[in-house]
Amino acid sequence: MGQGAYIFGLRGLQLQPEEAEFFAASQPWGFILFARNVESPGQLRRLTEELRHAVGREAPVLIDQEGGRVQRMGPPQWRQWLPPLDQAARLGVHARQGFYLRARIIADELRAVGIDANCSPCADLGFAQTHPILRNRCLGTDAATVTANATATADGLLAGGVLPIVKHIPGHGRADLDSHLQLPHVTAARTAMQSTDFVPFRALKDYPIAMSAHIVFADIDPMAPATQSPVVTEMIRNQIGFSGLLMSDDLSMQALKGGLAQRTTAALSAGMDMILHCNGEMAEMEAVAAAAGMMTEQAQQRADRALSWRKSPDTVDIGALGAEFDALLKEHAND
Repeated sequence: MGQGAYIFGLRGLQLQPEEAEFFAASQPWGFILFARNVESPGQLRRLTEELRHAVGREAPVLIDQEGGRVQRMGPPQWRQWLPPLDQAARLGVHARQGFYLRARIIADELRAVGIDANCSPCADLGFAQTHPILRNRCLGTDAATVTANATATADGLLAGGVLPIVKHIPGHGRADLDSHLQLPHVTAARTAMQSTDFVPFRALKDYPIAMSAHIVFADIDPMAPATQSPVVTEMIRNQIGFSGLLMSDDLSMQALKGGLAQRTTAALSAGMDMILHCNGEMAEMEAVAAAAGMMTEQAQQRADRALSWRKSPDTVDIGALGAEFDALLKEHAND
């Protein structure tokens, strides 16, 4: 059976019969979970098992577990993390080690409940004008720092058996609006962004999955946001060099105009391989599934290649890694 060119969310803590029936028929490539779906480790394990049972395969289950302000799994069952930019600032030259440890521990927490893909790292640069919705989620404020910390994060997740999803390609850091609510327009010159914003994404181009940005880059394509721009997609593929699975950010965000079918068609026509739809609203998911259909042969190949990166976690002492991370933070608390 073919796999749908979409990733879907669901409404609550348990898979409802109508959701299971819809997922069995529409065959989404994967699923994404949010805080509304999270109650306890046992409940999450059951939910991820139910989702995979519904589609009859080991579909990837995604979550946004960056740590800090964006982490869907939190205390007391799971560790609370500093916002990434704060951790980067505290650890300085030791940040790469810290982000690897952090990601490896997060991967262990995710795998324990059946989650095997994380929408992380954010490889966006933090600028002075970066909107607060994103800024403290960034891994640094210069290309070299972001590249090092993002690579460490991706490697830590992979070592723990979790697929990293690099976001928001080709760069969200210059946006001074919240794309959940409005469409940001970036006016910086393409040449300037090539030596700054795009650098981390070029360094991460060989990782399996990347997520697009809902931003208009006026000097590249003034007519369409990156998610729906064939010009930007061409640049991502040919100049940045990303050859993996390219998925949209959430199409229900208000940065995009038109109905869900129109948004879906525009994104896929522009070169997205996969549509992300997060809110779990049945009518919206039905519209996305009808508009998107099954993955193209090329997209399916990229999706299969991405899943080939899944592996069993390496054998480590997670308690020892946690102690190492805590000691590292404590050592540099007053730097």
